[in-house]
Amino acid sequence: MLYAIVGQDVPDSLERRLAARPAHLDRLHALQQAGRLLLAGPFPIIDSNDPGTAGFSGSLIVAEFDSLPDAQAWADADPYVAAGVYAAVSVKPFKKVLPA
Repeated sequence: MLYAIVGQDVPDSLERRLAARPAHLDRLHALQQAGRLLLAGPFPIIDSNDPGTAGFSGSLIVAEFDSLPDAQAWADADPYVAAGVYAAVSVKPFKKVLPA
């Protein structure tokens, strides 16, 4: 089943985010190579694909896991969690409808 993982950044997270980004991306690439990643990306604070020093307010990952506990465990082990980038992370089952 698909799960939506939404991380909400702490204020002024950009420096921590940039430091942990390579490890965070490595995990996402592993999901992608396993054919389990639907999409992933950050939420820019400003209306721009490149928000510069404004940074990001969080991230969205939609990926396939065997169960909600598996998805939660994967999210809990994210390098952004360990680095203190995220103030909170929610994990919910997700049903893709479109595009078909």
